[in-house]
Amino acid sequence: MENILKNCAMSMETRLRVLNCYIYPVLMYGSEAWSITTDLRKRLESCEMWFLRRMMRIPWTDRVSNEDVLIRAGVCRKLLKGIRIRQMRFMGHVLRKGGLENLALPGKIEGRRSRGRKRVTWLASIAEWIRNRGENTKEVELLNMAIDRELWHNMIAKVS
Repeated sequence: MENILKNCAMSMETRLRVLNCYIYPVLMYGSEAWSITTDLRKRLESCEMWFLRRMMRIPWTDRVSNEDVLIRAGVCRKLLKGIRIRQMRFMGHVLRKGGLENLALPGKIEGRRSRGRKRVTWLASIAEWIRNRGENTKEVELLNMAIDRELWHNMIAKVS
């Protein structure tokens, strides 16, 4: 019996390694340019939980909470956090590089906007995430911080 339990634990470890090495990178491909809205955030979180439930063979009819699944797997949510870190690194890279991307990043392009509610911009979604993590900085301050590489890497480490 102990041998079976040992093999199951080894199997779960292997599954988590496959998830982190093969599945997440494919899922996060191009995520540096995503504006993460509430709907997209919910979809990403549910996708992450679906992967864990499938790996642990927990059917949705068992009514096991997400927190219990995370505890059983011995992991924490890291898909959304990984995407945000990639976005922040990309932001620093683009701002230090200069060029056309640097002009488009703040979203100050001339022209008329379409009707309806303003869309969530890429920079605004990153700034909101940073504010939720405890840093009280504005979008303009983020742009200025990203230009200094050392300061920006410290900021990424602090919010992640």
